[in-house]
Amino acid sequence: MLSKTLTFEEVKKVFETTFLTHNKDGDLWIVIDSKVFDLSKFADLHPGGPNVLYAEGVAGKDATETFFGLHRHEVLLRPQYARLQIGVIEGEVETVKVPAPGSLSKVPYAEPSWLSEGFFSPYYSNNHRKFQKAIRNFFEEVVRPEAIKCEENGKRISQEVVDKMSNLEIIAMRLGPGKHLRGRTLMEGIVRPEEFDYFHELILNTELARFGTRGFVDGMLNGAVIGLPPIWNYGSKELQSKVVPEVLSGKKYLALAISEAFAGSDVSGLQTTAVRDGDHWIVTGTKKWITNGTFADYFTTGCKTEKGLTVLLIERGEGVSTKPIKTAYSSTAGTAYVTFDKVRVPVGNTLGEIGNGLLVILSNFNHERWMVTGCSVGAQRVIVEECLKWANQRIVFGKPLNSQAVIRNKLGKMITRIEACQNWLEIVTHQMNNMTYNEMSSKMAGQIGLLKQFVSRCGRETAEDATQIFGGRALTVTGMGKLVENYHRTSGFDAILAGAEDVLGDLGVRQAMKRMPKDALL
Repeated sequence: MLSKTLTFEEVKKVFETTFLTHNKDGDLWIVIDSKVFDLSKFADLHPGGPNVLYAEGVAGKDATETFFGLHRHEVLLRPQYARLQIGVIEGEVETVKVPAPGSLSKVPYAEPSWLSEGFFSPYYSNNHRKFQKAIRNFFEEVVRPEAIKCEENGKRISQEVVDKMSNLEIIAMRLGPGKHLRGRTLMEGIVRPEEFDYFHELILNTELARFGTRGFVDGMLNGAVIGLPPIWNYGSKELQSKVVPEVLSGKKYLALAISEAFAGSDVSGLQTTAVRDGDHWIVTGTKKWITNGTFADYFTTGCKTEKGLTVLLIERGEGVSTKPIKTAYSSTAGTAYVTFDKVRVPVGNTLGEIGNGLLVILSNFNHERWMVTGCSVGAQRVIVEECLKWANQRIVFGKPLNSQAVIRNKLGKMITRIEACQNWLEIVTHQMNNMTYNEMSSKMAGQIGLLKQFVSRCGRETAEDATQIFGGRALTVTGMGKLVENYHRTSGFDAILAGAEDVLGDLGVRQAMKRMPKDALL
């Protein structure tokens, strides 16, 4: 790149003479955020056509405002465009800088209050702050490029990135605090296994959802997060010693196979059968909408037996087949239709007691629903930031978009929703940190159900408001509104996965009704 520096006097002369002659076909300079670009040879290659560049206010002019009304800043950073820069304007400093990896946003409400300068929280320690900085740095540098690529091409997360996550014990940490962390070095020693709590895990869940890649969020081995706990809580020692290390090391993949075309939230209505044949079960049936199912090596599977619902661990092999299901989000999630055709499964792969499968399944739901909620809050906050930025830089009728009262009203509602979601989520997380597993099972199922319902509904309302704020750009997969488009298209997944909204709302009310004191009368 030719580094040419112009003085203010030369700038005036350039605008009056040089730029006025560099705005015709084959000879085109523009200024964007103090940088001078020679687009002479690029004009005909411009995705929007050359006429956009030769328009009044662009060719031979400071086109900063026009550029940021059409493009995201990341466009300037792409190598094929960065090389078009031929100099800078002396005395001027670029306004929009590339954020350092791991840095915090200065946009109001773009970060939760505990990460915002001048604000405080009783929940987070200095260790949580160190952990958050390290996690964001790793996700930005390693995971984000992979997330964007996989979201677009639909391929599963690469083994290279899985190995890097495993080396930092991210897969193990996503399963929450517990004995599985003992002896492990978490994030190169930033947090000790005995220190790791649900707020550390909450940081993980919110940070991984910041890229506008909802399909990749589930493709980032969510199957292990929801499918492994039944194995270490109810599996035999032999099964645990074999499968748990394989999954936590990222060498084998796992999926939770409960849902069927016949039964979703009604897990008692499952139709997949397991018939005893000596030391084996013969499993026949189908599962649908199974996350990570297309590439899973193991399936934690709900089956109907003679004694009732039973959970088995089924290894991919003869009789097991999977095919992808096309959904509204990227196929990188590995959403699958799974068929078990007379699959022989060792009786030793039974998880829990025969006929007691409902307990095995339900015992895992609280954590799964809380995890989905944390990811949803992280994604929702990014959309609030996107809208605040866009409303500030978009010029309509000669004024910023946020000068319109109707837009400020939408922004106000979006901020209110995300802050309400964040605060309720943190209160629930605090309870989880201070309760035993049995206490959580008894007291928190209803709370978490209502929380998830509230967060997912807020998310869809925010998606609608964001779409109105971005207009046509929110309907375009690429470009300025790409994060809003992805969020609007996929936010409904949070309302369905791990339990449908209405079912969870009803669960919360029924739990409350059970605790109503008999003397509570008007």
